Order: sequence, then C-alpha cells, then structure tokens
Amino acid sequence: MSDAPGRHPAKAPRHPARTPTDQVADRWSPEEAPARGVAEGRARPPRRGRKAPRAVSVLAALLAVAAAAGFWVYRDLRGNIHAADVDAGIGDDRPPRMSPGSKNILVTGSDSRAGANAGYGSGHTAMHSDTLMVLHLAANRQWATVVSFPRDSWVRVPACERGDGTVSGPHHAKINEAFAIGGAGGEVAKAAACAVKTVERNTGLRIDHFLSVDFQGLKRMVDALDGMTVCPTAAIRDEKARLDIPAGCQTVRGEGALGYVRARYGVGDGSDLGRIGRQQEFLRALADRAKEKLTSPGALYGLLESATESLTTDEALAGIRPLYGLVSRLKAIPPGRLTLVTVPNYPRGMDVPSDTANVVWQYPEAAELFLSLARDREVREESVAAAGRNPLYAGTVRVRVLDRTGTPGLAEEIAGTLAAYGFTIAGTGTGTGTGTGTGTGSAAVVGAGTSVVHPAGLAREARALASRVPGSTVTESSDAPEGLVTLTVGEGFGGTR
Repeated sequence: MSDAPGRHPAKAPRHPARTPTDQVADRWSPEEAPARGVAEGRARPPRRGRKAPRAVSVLAALLAVAAAAGFWVYRDLRGNIHAADVDAGIGDDRPPRMSPGSKNILVTGSDSRAGANAGYGSGHTAMHSDTLMVLHLAANRQWATVVSFPRDSWVRVPACERGDGTVSGPHHAKINEAFAIGGAGGEVAKAAACAVKTVERNTGLRIDHFLSVDFQGLKRMVDALDGMTVCPTAAIRDEKARLDIPAGCQTVRGEGALGYVRARYGVGDGSDLGRIGRQQEFLRALADRAKEKLTSPGALYGLLESATESLTTDEALAGIRPLYGLVSRLKAIPPGRLTLVTVPNYPRGMDVPSDTANVVWQYPEAAELFLSLARDREVREESVAAAGRNPLYAGTVRVRVLDRTGTPGLAEEIAGTLAAYGFTIAGTGTGTGTGTGTGTGSAAVVGAGTSVVHPAGLAREARALASRVPGSTVTESSDAPEGLVTLTVGEGFGGTR
C-alpha cells in the first residue's frame, strides 16, 4: 500500500509493472469481478430529475473503451490514477458493517491550492472539498442512492492526523474542514482519511471506498470536449470563483467552466445548496457532450487522459478495471432506482441566530436516512424531499440530562455537547431526580441503559434527541414533565453523534 504525497506526484513510467489491483477488480466479491470484455449497456432515456444514469453510461463507455483500446493505451491510462492508503489513517474505531455486500463510496471534489490550483483562494494552503457525497450501492445491485452533503454542514469533526504528524482535537466545524485538516501537508491520503472519519462518525455509515477529483481535471475534461454550453438566466459575477459571464447561452472553457461549477456568491441565493444543483446540471451536460465525442479518437483519448489524471482513489479502486467494474454495476441499475438526494437540513441560524453561514442536518429525518442506507433499505427522493419541508429546529426541543452512572461532571458535559447541536438545555442532574432540572427524575429511568423519555405529543422531539445518542431507547411516559424531553445516561453510554 502506498501513500500519495501531494495532489499529483511525478507521473509513473509509461508502462509500469502490472499490479495486483489490475489483476483483480477490487474488494468486491469474486462473482462480481468486472468482465474482461465490454459489457453491453442498457441505454434508457431517464426520467426528468433522474438523469444520473446518463453520466454513468458515458463513464462506463469511456472506461470500457480504455480497457479495450489497446494494451499500451490501457497501461498508460492506468498509470494516471493515483492511489492513496486511506485505511491507514482511519483507525479501528469505525461503524459496524450492518449490511454485508452493500458498498458506501465517499466522493469528493478537491480544490487543492497547490500547483496549478494556486490561483484560487489566496491565503489557502490546505486542500478543501467543494463537493462531498456518499454513493450507496445496494447488496442486490438493484438500486443505489447518492447523498450530497452541503459543504457548510455544521458537524463534529473527530481528532485527525495533520500533514505534519500532529493530531487535531475534536471540534465542531463545517464538514469540508475535515478534508483540509488531513490535507494540510498536501497528502490526499490523510485528507481522505479525515473526511472518511468525519462522515462515518456523523452518519454511522461504514465507508468502503474513496474517490477524489481535483480542479484541474475538470478543466482539462471540458477543454478536451471543446468547451461546454451553459445558459444562465442572469449574469454571474463571482470574484472568488473568478467568473464574470453575461446571461444567456454561451460556451465556457477552462477557467470559465471551473468558475461556473464553483460560483456561489454571485448567483441565486448564494447558498451551497444552489451550487450543488448547478454542479449536478453541469455534470449531466458534460455527459451529453462526451457522448458526442465518443467517435473521435483524439477527443476520446484526451478526455480519458484528463479524467484519469484527475482521480485519486483508495488502493482497491486505483485501476481502469476496478473503476469500470463499479460503473458497470451502477449502469445496470433499473430505471428510476438510482436516487439523488441531499441530506435534510436547515439554516443553523434558526438555532443560533449569530450563525448565518452554516446549515445543520435535520433530525430525526437525517438519522433515519442514514440508518436506512446502513441497513440497505431503499430510500425515495420524494420521501426525503417531503421530510425536508417541515424541519424540527433543535432549539425548540427542551432537554434535561440526568446521569445515573455516578461519573462526576458527565451530565454537564453531555448537556454542553447537546447545546452545541442546538438543543435548549433545561437542566442537569442525577438519575434519582436531583439537580437543576424541572420535575422528578423517576420518569426518566427506563431499564439500565441510556433512555430518552417524553410526554405525549413530543415523540418527534424525542426521536430527534435519540438520533444524537446512539444506542438510546425512546419511551413515552405519562409521568414525564410537560414540554420536556429527558435523557438519562446509563450503562453502555457510547457518547453522542
């Protein structure tokens, strides 16, 4: 296993020795290994709003052509893909595999300010991830879900190793800071490891693979296709994205194309959610444009070379055949069963008025989405979208924290963490009812473990709190104080999420 220092180290020899990664597909089961021939795709016109299969089909075709184009071309492109030993930096404290056979792949768009990217964001010395999503591929390979995480998501970032060997402390920050912490020294492996740890700790999903695409790769792909047509309804002027274009249809290339997908502050409502939608539309257009170029050997090779040079993956995916095998499985998913969703969220300012820059995930709906994927249960776009229309603000949930483990200061510590999540803390105390809270403590004592007890009418609030406390049980009690949800910490308490 090798670490990949920097974004793109010196290019490997044109004809490197064949590696075990290229002799087998990856960590998929043997019966799922990619076929050596070119699998015949099932080209279908997707429904509006479900166009991801189009991009998948194009990528599958590109990789298939690369695998069949010839021995030397195949080996040349294979040497472009960079491998990162991600597992070494993640550690052993990871979520369990709740659905053997399913796969979770973390995908990031990296905007490292190193090398050719140095012109973006003065003062930035670390890597950042403008795009962060998890692709869940079901064990039966009959459906898949892509979950996008807004880069402004306010989450708890665990301790991570920095590029200089020091370790950061756990803290709350934007989710994309994790990539920057690990990538402070320019090593993609450490950046990816911290991003994986952060996503795993906040979602409970076990990440199996990692894939990153950088700024320059996107620019080169667009240029290989002779530019892309975009049709903004209003002029876009965003100094940070280095973009200034008028309204109306026009062709963008290089810096213009990159600025278009990065633009945020000069278009729409200036939110990261708007940028996510624009990026998705751009990638769909990129897929359409690539289809037109499949018959041009020169353009095809240029596109393949640009795409592969921009990729960094975990060691198991670092090859044309493993990537083609992954895309082939996605391509075979039936129509309407590849779902694109954004984790339910709302502005953090609803809980913390002074924070106008971040969003928080909406509970209990976000936790229910993650649990469904962890257990390999299919989710629907409509259900996730509906859940996001009626958010429960954490600040409206009044919480009392009781501790019956006898650990000094534990209740206060947990209360502080919950307050950071936005909950309104009504008091703390012991499991016998003493402390600064309102009402008796007996109603909160259920069994020997950690419990969340609520009065009638606060079931959703209780589930939102329990979502932050893995392993807790939820119980309704007629003895519970009105308007108050009580968390009682008992045996086996494993912390909060």
